[in-house]
Order: sequence, then C-alpha cells, then structure tokens
Amino acid sequence: MGKPTGFLEYARAEAPHRPPLARIRDYDEFLLPAGEDELCLQSARCMDCGVPFCHAGMAVAGSVIGCPLKNLIPEINDLVYHGRYRDAWQRLAATHPFPEITGRVCPALCEGSCTAGEHGSPVAIRQIEEFLADLAMETG
Repeated sequence: MGKPTGFLEYARAEAPHRPPLARIRDYDEFLLPAGEDELCLQSARCMDCGVPFCHAGMAVAGSVIGCPLKNLIPEINDLVYHGRYRDAWQRLAATHPFPEITGRVCPALCEGSCTAGEHGSPVAIRQIEEFLADLAMETG
C-alpha cells in the first residue's frame, strides 16, 4: 500500500463538470478530467483493506457489490500512487476488456463497496481508471 494514512489525510475529489450552457453545444464529455497530482492523492486514499470488497464482484442479497469484472483495484491504486502508470494500465487491462469505453459508462459499483466509504467518502476509483485509459490512448 502506497500511503497507509492516505484515507485519513486526503479528501475525495469529485471531477468538475463543464458548464451546462457549454455542454448543450456539443457532444463532448461533461466531466472534466482531474489532474495527475489529484489522482495520485486519490490513489493514496485506498486502504488496501484485508477484504477488498471493491473488486469482489459478487451478488449479495440480490445486489452486486464490487467490480463485476474483478479489477484488482487496490493493486491498481498502489501502482498509480507510485507513478507506475504503465504497470497500472497493464493490471487494469488484464481483467477489463475495454476500459477506455466502459470506464466512462460504468456505474462504479466498486466505489459503493469501498471500505473508505463506510465512514467517509470512497476512493474516486472510476476517475483513476478513466485517467489510465486516457493516458494509455495518448501514449499508444
């Protein structure tokens, strides 16, 4: 785990939205990308808990908890925190068939299952995955 106290030190950062009057003129994304530094801090918030429900991908009482693709989220977050983006992308792509597409429409069940969210706000996992996919596309 990159930062054992990260979930205590850093708050969740939400992606900023483009203004509605700008959004109605095009089909571009309405969420603005978070900066690299901010996403590294979000990765530091991952607790690397003993039982990471974020990647469980299992049905409990009729609801799905965690990532249905079983992405290894704590490992990905640790790699991002340490600036190892290529390794993080490879880890994500190992379980995720099209992260550059589905990461944008995913309901982020992983965030709802994040242990950090039990007493605060969950890690911004979806934003981290979107960052990795965008970076992978930009760098080939």
